[in-house]
Amino acid sequence: MNSFLRELWLFFRRDLYIAKSYHSPFIMEIIQALFGTAMFYYVARFVDSPELRQTLPQSGGYFAFALIGFVFLDYLSAALDTFDRSLEEARDTGTLEHLLVTQTSLPAILAGSALYPFAATTLRIAVYIAWGALLFGFPLHSANWLAVLLVLVVSLLAFSGLGILSASYLLLFKRGNPAKWLLLGISSVAGGMLFPVSILPDWLQFLARLNPITYALDAMRASLLGSARLQDVLRPVGILLLFALVLLPLSMAAFAAALRRTKSTGTLAHR
Repeated sequence: MNSFLRELWLFFRRDLYIAKSYHSPFIMEIIQALFGTAMFYYVARFVDSPELRQTLPQSGGYFAFALIGFVFLDYLSAALDTFDRSLEEARDTGTLEHLLVTQTSLPAILAGSALYPFAATTLRIAVYIAWGALLFGFPLHSANWLAVLLVLVVSLLAFSGLGILSASYLLLFKRGNPAKWLLLGISSVAGGMLFPVSILPDWLQFLARLNPITYALDAMRASLLGSARLQDVLRPVGILLLFALVLLPLSMAAFAAALRRTKSTGTLAHR
């Protein structure tokens, strides 16, 4: 375990040093977060109404509801893209084959490659929420931060399985997985990003129940806006854990099989 944690730390430190050498993108992301938060605030002022408030499952108005949906879809996007990007960077720099022949375990390579991107995405989400609270009245007085942390962790585990499956596709076919973009598109409509799932047609509600982001958003909104106790989010958290228990072993097996295939055909470093 100590060796595994040390390997994760080395991956994280590598990515952190690379990121620290470029200050401008970090500053631009903070400014971009301000404009993105402001956009949702003024859209909410335009569309907010008593009828709309009655359909929202938590307090805080449409602005808080939509902002959480937007930033959490970014979390899903990062999970789906992180492993692909790490794989492509290692292949482009010629380090992929060298990394895979070391004694570093496959779980350590995958987890270590995702550690910094997930941390950076979590920080970006915090910046969005901070701008919302400082300038636009995003309500944080009822937030249960322990529940928020729990939801973030289980969401990361559930989303990571999807990301590793996408990386397995990239390893085999050398091109991005089209199902990844289909999932993001469906999630933006049927995941409860900008409106409650309950107002959707029955067939879209069925799709929403098959998507982990639906449960992640429900739990996160309840934790941030709904004064939820830990026991109040146990159901969505349990479903997210079930997604993780199914997707993570499946995705790891798929990635290992894709890796064996590319090694046997000599196409591991091909683009």
